[in-house]
Amino acid sequence: MIKIALDAMGGDNAPGEIIKGAVDAVNTESESFVYLVGKKEIIESELTKYKYNQAQIGIVDARDVIETGEPPVMAVRKKKDSSLVKGLTMVKNKEADAFVSAGSSGAILVGGQVIVGRLPGVERPPIGAIVPTDKGCCIIVDSGANVDARPNFLVQWAKMGSIYMESCVGIKNPRVAIVNVGLEEEKGNQLVKETYPLLKACNDINFIGSIEAREIPNSGADVIVCDAFVGNVILKLYEGLAGTLLKKIKGSLMSNLKTKIGALLIKGSLKETLKTMDSSEYGGAPLIGLNGLVVKTHGSSKAKEVKNSIIQCVTFAKQNINERIVESLKDTAPTDDKKANE
Repeated sequence: MIKIALDAMGGDNAPGEIIKGAVDAVNTESESFVYLVGKKEIIESELTKYKYNQAQIGIVDARDVIETGEPPVMAVRKKKDSSLVKGLTMVKNKEADAFVSAGSSGAILVGGQVIVGRLPGVERPPIGAIVPTDKGCCIIVDSGANVDARPNFLVQWAKMGSIYMESCVGIKNPRVAIVNVGLEEEKGNQLVKETYPLLKACNDINFIGSIEAREIPNSGADVIVCDAFVGNVILKLYEGLAGTLLKKIKGSLMSNLKTKIGALLIKGSLKETLKTMDSSEYGGAPLIGLNGLVVKTHGSSKAKEVKNSIIQCVTFAKQNINERIVESLKDTAPTDDKKANE
C-alpha cells in the first residue's frame, strides 16, 4: 500500500469534496491507503455518505486548521495540531509516503521545507504545475515556490522536471526549454542569459533552447523552466484564459434555438475535447525535491482533482523518483552545508 496523508480541512470545498475525492481514489486505486487528517467527528460524519473499503482509509485527528490568510511561518510554528502540520509530519516520520493539501500555499511551502526537508543536493525545491497542451501536458518549474532564482537552481529544476515527466507522465526523453522573449540564444534577461549555456551543456537532459509563452499550449516543450515569478504569471493566465474561453463557448452555444440544437449534436465530442484541457485531470502540483512527496492542489479543488492527486502520488512512489533526483543532482550539489541551508 502507498500511504497518502490528505489534509481533510484545507481548501474552499473542505471537508466535503476532499473526502469525496479520497473515497473515489481508494475505490479506483487498490494500492492506495489514505489518512484523512482533520477533525475526527467531522470526517466520520462525511464518510457515512459513501461506500468504500474501510481497510483503505484511516483518520488522524487534528484539531486546528491553518487558514489561507495566516502568516505561513507563524502558522506552521504555532499550530502543531493543525491538519497541515500533522500531515507533513507524517511524511517526515515515514508514516506516509506523500501529503496532499488544497490549503494555504505559503504554509505548504514553508512546512514542506522546514518539516519534511530537502533531498541531498537540492538547493531550492520548485513547484511543478502540470498544465494541458494540445498534445497532452507539460510541467512548469518553477510555478510558485521561488520568485527569485539563480541559474544553478534552474538547472536543477530542469533535471527534476525531466525525471518527473518521464517517470510519472511516461514521456521518454522529455524536451526541456527555458522561457524567453525570443528564440535567439542572446535574448532574455540576466537570469536567462546566464542559465541558457548551463542547460545547453547538460548531457542528461534534452534541452531544445528557448520557448516563447505562446508555444507552451502548442506542445512546444515538455519541461518549461523559469523562475517562479514568470511561471506563476504563465500559470494564472493559462487558468484565467481557459475559464474565459469556456464561458464564451457555452454562451455562444446557448444563444439561440439553432445553436442549442447544434450544441446537442456536438455535446459528446465537445465534452471529450474539453476534458483534455482540464488541468484537474493531471492532479495537483508537486513540490519536487523534498525528502517525501508533497502535492499542492488548487484551493478550489473538487473531488476529481483530489482523487487524481492521490493516484498521482501512488505513481510517484512506485517510480522511486526521489532516488533518481538525488543521483541526477550529484554534480550540481552545493559545495558545503552552509550553502545548502541558505
